[in-house]
Amino acid sequence: MKKVLFVILISILVVSFGFAKTYRVGTSAGFPPFEYVENSEYVGFDMDLIREMADQMGFEVEIVDMSFDSLIPGLMSGNLDIVIAGMTITEQRANAVDFSDPYWSADQNISVKEGSDHTITVLFGDHDIGVQTGTTGDLWVEENLEKTGILTGKYRRYDTFVLAMTDLENGNIDAVVLDSPVADRFSKVKDVETIGVIKSGEQYGIAVKKGNTELLELMNEGLAKLQENGTVDELIKKYF
Repeated sequence: MKKVLFVILISILVVSFGFAKTYRVGTSAGFPPFEYVENSEYVGFDMDLIREMADQMGFEVEIVDMSFDSLIPGLMSGNLDIVIAGMTITEQRANAVDFSDPYWSADQNISVKEGSDHTITVLFGDHDIGVQTGTTGDLWVEENLEKTGILTGKYRRYDTFVLAMTDLENGNIDAVVLDSPVADRFSKVKDVETIGVIKSGEQYGIAVKKGNTELLELMNEGLAKLQENGTVDELIKKYF
């Protein structure tokens, strides 16, 4: 009789509380329309994507907002389980973490204050260029402009693109180099415009700790299901 009562009690606990695993998901919420804060909530394409994936695959998520350049160290240290942050898959990053199948493609845009006389020559000479720390735009400007001496002005790194774009609007810098879909979003809500595109052919992926094949397979399976059932197309329509 005691054994029967114990089984019933365990069954009640399972029904009441469940055993769905909760993953700590790192992002950098200054990258609209992929991740940003609205009414004190983390929203955007990536945020909806990971939540839809959680519902589809039967796990829970806890969103953790931090600076972009802290995300990969967070995975490596075990403080994060997953990173989804409009993160481009690069060889250097892939040496440190494992990436899911790509879910987005992008290039780099050159944004300036609307109505300025700047052309793509703003990347040369004595101009001040802004980037978000640790992004592919940051790496591109450093490798192709700063180290080569083509850019002789100030090269400013920001924790978020929101801060960079605010400085651009205020005339504190001359241009910002950033991912094309984010630049397009900013051009609709801020006094900025795109004057050129750097064809980088980047692909975004979801990152997990190196060697965590079980979680990586879960991410890939979830992405495939959301692509097949039309959820990804619905999110694209919603945010783009």
